[in-house]
Amino acid sequence: MAGRGEAVEYQVGDRVVRVSNPDKVYFPARGITKRQVVEYYLAVAEPLLRAVGERPTTLKRFPDGVSGEPFYAKRVPRGAPEWVQTARITFPSGRTADEVCPTEPAVFAWAANLGTLDFHPWPVRRSDVDHPDELRIDVDPSDSSGFGDAVRVALVVREVLADAGLTGYPKTSGGRGVHVLVRIRPEWDFVDVRHAVIALGREVERRVPDLATIAWWKEERGGRVFLDYNQAARDRTVASSWSVRGTPRATVSTPLTWEQLPEADPDDFDVLTVPDWLAGHGDPHAAIDDEAFGLETALEWYARDERDHGLGEMPYPPDYPKMPGEPKRVQPSRARPEG
Repeated sequence: MAGRGEAVEYQVGDRVVRVSNPDKVYFPARGITKRQVVEYYLAVAEPLLRAVGERPTTLKRFPDGVSGEPFYAKRVPRGAPEWVQTARITFPSGRTADEVCPTEPAVFAWAANLGTLDFHPWPVRRSDVDHPDELRIDVDPSDSSGFGDAVRVALVVREVLADAGLTGYPKTSGGRGVHVLVRIRPEWDFVDVRHAVIALGREVERRVPDLATIAWWKEERGGRVFLDYNQAARDRTVASSWSVRGTPRATVSTPLTWEQLPEADPDDFDVLTVPDWLAGHGDPHAAIDDEAFGLETALEWYARDERDHGLGEMPYPPDYPKMPGEPKRVQPSRARPEG
């Protein structure tokens, strides 16, 4: 295609990253090019490395821009430079893969050249891929609710986390949702962390039952904001802080403080605006690694709910093997009556 320009090279630390077709338009509605996405990632490389460094990371690639079909690259692409490091992860099926494991800013420019917009890191570090060090709560509005509703629920999430002895860090999802991140000690496996998220979600639902739900089946949500507990399951990820999202506006999943969150408009944070915003405000999550927390209280809540209220395991995503203690994986309206 004409108009894409000659390849350009970027010096990124000790690396030279070649970017082909730099004028290729990735976001037609705004005319944003591959070059601008690469330069965006170089501008936010320091806090992005804090968010995804040493983590097995799935690349969500849009080789034809947002108007084309994206795909998730869960294995390191062929022909990757030798300095693109990897981490081996195990899927729920038991199969393994060597995923990209970012360790330096050049990886972001290299990935952007391949059409990567979102970085989807696992909640683990390469040194221990079976024990998460990050708990994530995905606050997902329904089709009839919006960002304001997600913010209201996220503020209740903050209260519940505090009652469980946890400190959360919020960010926009880049869409209408909110993600809340918590650094935890890597002492629990994926099942335990998911149980902790379920317990926290149930407590949020109790406090604002008309606004929030953890019901897996959409027909049971009643238009409420969904706390997607299954994002804590193995091989489920959310877009990282500072990730560009595949939206027409080229929005960015942007870290905020709790004070900034209620005043925010997620559409204000995009490829063109975030570098200046970061330069002016700094990284609101700069202190996220200063303290790691424990899940003892949240897991006590999970055990209490199971013991006293008959609330135990919940359905896993449909592509998972049947998990221990899991209820029937069928939506209630289609379930056959027992007996």
